[in-house]
Amino acid sequence: MKICVYGAGAVGGHIAGRLAAAQAEVSVVARGEQLAAIRRQGLRVETRDGELLSHPAATDRPGDLEPQDLVIVAVKAPALPAIAEQIGALLHEDGSALFVMNGIPWWYFHAHGGSLDGTQLQRLDPGRVLWDHVGPERAVGAVAYTACSVIAPGVIRAENPRNRLVVGRPDGRPDARLDTLASLLNPSGLETSVTPRIRDAIWAKLLMNLIGGSLAVLSTSPMKDVLDKPAIAGTAKAMAAEGAAIARALGCDPGDPYEGLGKLSKSSHLQSIAQDLQAGRPMEIDAMFRVPLELAELMQVPTPNLDLVIELATQRARAAGQYRDTSAVVDVSW
Repeated sequence: MKICVYGAGAVGGHIAGRLAAAQAEVSVVARGEQLAAIRRQGLRVETRDGELLSHPAATDRPGDLEPQDLVIVAVKAPALPAIAEQIGALLHEDGSALFVMNGIPWWYFHAHGGSLDGTQLQRLDPGRVLWDHVGPERAVGAVAYTACSVIAPGVIRAENPRNRLVVGRPDGRPDARLDTLASLLNPSGLETSVTPRIRDAIWAKLLMNLIGGSLAVLSTSPMKDVLDKPAIAGTAKAMAAEGAAIARALGCDPGDPYEGLGKLSKSSHLQSIAQDLQAGRPMEIDAMFRVPLELAELMQVPTPNLDLVIELATQRARAAGQYRDTSAVVDVSW
């Protein structure tokens, strides 16, 4: 099975390194210093169990690669529309694109069922470029629990002692390709499970992102240095309950909304969206913050605590010049 990791940054590079360690046929699409370093000295992934060094085929020209059975897309949500055509062209005719990202994915309502089935999220997929060039029927969801950072060009550090990846098709059907991916990654140390309810997994992670991401943007601090303040911890608990209410209104089970709070309160890892703020990179404000709140409004779920904190975090990104609001976006007139 030919696998390409599109976006060999912190998360994508980590996955590529694990796949290479499993002797998978893997290539990466990268750019700039990261690409140059991988070509020159290989891809290095530092884990709690040791260093993984590999030399995957690396390019910034996806068209130079052969058609792929699986493209693992690990770029941030704001970049997706610009590369939609390249992803689609990179896929084998019956290939799949696995999107490893935070927040609500562009394909969320594909094969959803009920009155919202087929709803377009224009804020995440303006002009339907992902819908048309990749196709939701070829999309696979993925949720990563990996605290990773690029510590030098071509060098990625995976901080967690345990790293997990949850994958699944929007329609919940079995997929032999995903089973093969899991069989490659599990022995490498990246625990990978295939679920028929990927939206549940998305919301379980999103509850942590709604809290940890927004508070990290406001504080530029790891959550262990934020959630130890009683006033903030109380607000975070209310935010978790509101996020879980949105998920349930959409027919999802996010699990115990307070379990993630316990994990966040011990985390010394700066949330990736706050890393983007510090580095001057575009931020995943829409997928992680704005669209969930629009879905809350759509489902008539009150979210006063999320509204306040996320509006402040959005303004912080806007003031830094790293977020530009778009017109609203949930189109239910399909």
